[in-house]
Amino acid sequence: MATTTPDTGVRGAPAERGDSTPPMTHRQIMEALSGLLLGMFVAILSSTIVSNALPRIITDLGGGQSAYTWVVTATLLSMTATTPLWGKLADLFSKKLLIQISLVIYAAGSIVAGLSQSSGMLIACRVVQGIGVGGLTALSQIILAAMISPRERGRYSGYLGAVFAVATVGGPLLGGVITDTEWLGWRWCFYVGVPFAVIALIVLQKTLKLPVVKREVKVDWAGAFFISAAVSLLLVWVTFAGDKYDWMSWQTAVMVAGSVLLGAVFVLVESRASEPIIPLRLFRNRTITLASLASLFVGVAMFAGTVFFSQYFQLARGESPTMSGVLTIPMIAGLFVSSTVSGQVITKTGRWKAWLVAGGALATAGLGLLGTLRYDTAYWHIALFMAVLGLGLGMMMQNLVLCTQNQVAPADLGAASSVVTFFRSLGGAMGVSVLGAVMAHRVTDYVKEGIAELGPKAAAAMGQGGTGGGIPDMAKLPAPIRTVMESAYGHGVGDVFLYSAPFALLAFLVTLFIKEVALKSSTASSQS
Repeated sequence: MATTTPDTGVRGAPAERGDSTPPMTHRQIMEALSGLLLGMFVAILSSTIVSNALPRIITDLGGGQSAYTWVVTATLLSMTATTPLWGKLADLFSKKLLIQISLVIYAAGSIVAGLSQSSGMLIACRVVQGIGVGGLTALSQIILAAMISPRERGRYSGYLGAVFAVATVGGPLLGGVITDTEWLGWRWCFYVGVPFAVIALIVLQKTLKLPVVKREVKVDWAGAFFISAAVSLLLVWVTFAGDKYDWMSWQTAVMVAGSVLLGAVFVLVESRASEPIIPLRLFRNRTITLASLASLFVGVAMFAGTVFFSQYFQLARGESPTMSGVLTIPMIAGLFVSSTVSGQVITKTGRWKAWLVAGGALATAGLGLLGTLRYDTAYWHIALFMAVLGLGLGMMMQNLVLCTQNQVAPADLGAASSVVTFFRSLGGAMGVSVLGAVMAHRVTDYVKEGIAELGPKAAAAMGQGGTGGGIPDMAKLPAPIRTVMESAYGHGVGDVFLYSAPFALLAFLVTLFIKEVALKSSTASSQS
């Protein structure tokens, strides 16, 4: 039988079933939330701080577009594969200990990543970082739900959204400044997150105090293995298809069949496990199923916006890493405003569906407009398009988790929360992989067309420019060739956004069918 003991219990948080302890005050919640916000900041910073440094990093390490994509995808892959495991562990063990372990894993991966001597080593270190980030993103949502009722949660989810926005805009800016500072260099993009992780570790130790439900458990390691293997194989396929081998080839057949088979084995294992990583019964709930599907499509839109803007501004418009961060502020401002405002209004009204629907419409419109990008598009147009996209994403991300958490029993809170995060990360990982491959091919085609128009001499000059299929150093290219390359990257990134728009449209259509259920006014802890 389950028993509840205080894990140095939160002031005012119910420690046992039937405890009449009054609800936590705003100040008490904010004290406990401070460490969570730092942890979330570290998680987001790890992915965004390298975005504007990546062209320089890949050039220094001698990688190409594939390596560029995999530095991002590796983190998303490990984050996606481990998120369900973190969520299930949160239902079984101390959430406080788990989030501290996540911070330690992240810090270790970051330190070694800064020492990388090749793109392969960097990608391996990013996998380790992703395992830690998976824990931080999943556990932050879960712990928030354990402390605060769904009705009040919108207000505090808005704070998480604000931290997401600050880290998203601050990361590229900080990464750009570090990369442009000679006595620091891009390696410090990885080191700089470590002090934040240490501070978060200390703050969580002092402020985060939750009840722990002690029970006999058996972790579903088989389920964790098969879902990780299925996702990994799928992402390897979409990354290399069209580059290392044709989309229609025996390699594709083997990998797709293998991924489907591993997925089927995972479902079989989960149906028989006593403590499944992802309880399949959750998907009997229409809201959870639809929210997970919408999150899958939102992930494509969200990560496309953060990954490819750096290439656009640096390679298509000749901006420095620092300015690349500054120029993306309109998108982050939109995300910041919509996430905080929607959270406050949802807390007051208890109604959330309209925000999801409006967010899907705005994200679709933003990506469609960004699909018109070219290397010489007026910046005020780009800023407007980015703001529209940011507004849409801010309305959707936190609220998809909120509507899911509102419909599950306390014992399934961790698993349900991580399911939504899992599908968002999976969408992001697949989106970045596929869109990265699409962009590489589109850029190659546009370069060939541009060079053909310039004539044979341009082709010879192109060979001397040293691009070699990798990320080009624009400063070393002759003027006519540089214009061709800038035009190719501008048009290529525009195509990426255009191809992302249908996914946002699908997310919008799915949210239309999510049934709005009144937000509960009790916390998960008080229900346990």
